[in-house]
Amino acid sequence: MALNYLWIAFFLIAFVVALIKLIVFGDTEIFKLIIDGMFESSENSVMKIALPLAGVMTFFMGLLNIGEKAGAINLLARIVGPFFNRLFPEVPANHPASGQMIMNFSANMLGLDNAATPFGLKAMQSLQELNPHKSVASNAQIMFLVLHSAGPVLIPLSIMAQRSIYGAADASDVFIPCLIATYVATVTGLLFVAIKQKINLLDRVILTWLGGITAGIAGLLWYLSSIPKEDIEVFSKVLSNVLLFSIIVAFLVGAFWKKVDIFDAFVEGAKGGFETSVRIIPYLVAMLVAIGALRNSGALNWLVDGMKYVFALTGMNTDFTAALPTALMHPLSGGGSRAMMIDTMKTFGADSFAGRLACVFQGSADTIFYVIALYFGSVNIKQTRYTLWAGLTADLAGIITAILVSYLFFH
Repeated sequence: MALNYLWIAFFLIAFVVALIKLIVFGDTEIFKLIIDGMFESSENSVMKIALPLAGVMTFFMGLLNIGEKAGAINLLARIVGPFFNRLFPEVPANHPASGQMIMNFSANMLGLDNAATPFGLKAMQSLQELNPHKSVASNAQIMFLVLHSAGPVLIPLSIMAQRSIYGAADASDVFIPCLIATYVATVTGLLFVAIKQKINLLDRVILTWLGGITAGIAGLLWYLSSIPKEDIEVFSKVLSNVLLFSIIVAFLVGAFWKKVDIFDAFVEGAKGGFETSVRIIPYLVAMLVAIGALRNSGALNWLVDGMKYVFALTGMNTDFTAALPTALMHPLSGGGSRAMMIDTMKTFGADSFAGRLACVFQGSADTIFYVIALYFGSVNIKQTRYTLWAGLTADLAGIITAILVSYLFFH
C-alpha cells in the first residue's frame, strides 16, 4: 500500500470525525485540539525523535563501519547464511546485510532500542543496494521489516519498570505473557510473508533454525521461572548491557588486530549516520502528524466504544475491552500506546486485569506505521506493497494471543 494513500486516509478520517463532533455534539474545541496536536507532533518528530536519534545513529553507524572493516559483520553473515539464504533468497550468500540484520534482531531481542535502530537502518540501506526498483520495496526488505516490527523482546524491561512505578505487587508477572504474544506475532509475520513470497517453510534448514530459536526461548523461560522474580530485572539489565558493550569492544579489538585505521573508519561511518537521521525527518513528520490528527480527533475512542458494544451483544466476557485503547494505538504510535498503557494502569490499577493486559499489548510487537515511515523513508521507498498488511496481521495475532494468555494467567 502506497504511503500517500494511507497518509490521506488518516487526515480524512480525522476531519470527518471532527466535523461530526462539531455539528452533532457541538464540540467547538475539537478542531483546535487537532491543530494544536499537529503542531506538537511536528515538533516532537524532530526534537524528540529525529534529533536524539542523530547522536545514536552517528555513533553506531561509525561502530558498524569499524565492524565491517574488521570482518565481524561478514562473520555473522556466514554463521546465519544458511538460514537467511532461505528467508532472503534475493540476498547473496555472505552479504553484509545478513550480519547487519542479525545485529538488529539481536539488539531488539535484548530490548536495546537505541542500538537496534542504527543496525536496522544500515541493513535497510544494504538491502536497498540490491533492490532493482529503488522506489518499490523488495521482497527482502519486506521480510526484514515485518520480522523487525514483530520481533520479540525477550525481557520487556521498560514495561516492567512502568509497572513498578505504578505500584504493581510483582512488576515481572507480565514477562511470560509478553514473550508468548510477541513470539506468536513474529511467527505470524514470518508465515504471512513467506507464503506471499513462496518460500519453502518445510525446508530442513528453516525448520532446524526455527526449532532451535523456539527451544532457546523455552530454555530462557525455564531458567527465568526458576530464579526469584526480583532477580529477573537485574538479569535483564546485566545481560543486555554486557552483551552490547562486549560487541563494541570486540569490534574495536578485531579492527586493531587487522590493522584498520579505527578512528577514520568510525568517522566515515558516522557521517552516514547523521545524513540518514536528517533524511528521515520529512517522513517522520508526515506520518506522525497524520497519526496525531487521527488520535486527537477521537476516532480511536469511537472505534473502542463500538467494539465494546459489539462484544457485549455476543454475551462474551468484555473485561479485555478496557485495555483495547493500548492495542489499537500500538500500531500507530509507540508513545501514544505507552501513554494509553499508563493511563489504563492509573485508572484500573497496575495489578488489575485491564492494567496487566495493557502491558502485554504494549510488549507484543513494535509500531508498524512508525517502522515503515522510519525504515522505508531512510531509503526513499514509496511503494511498500503488502508490508503494512503483513505487519498488521502479525500485530492482530499478537493482540489475540495477548488476550488469551492474559485470561489464562490473570483472570
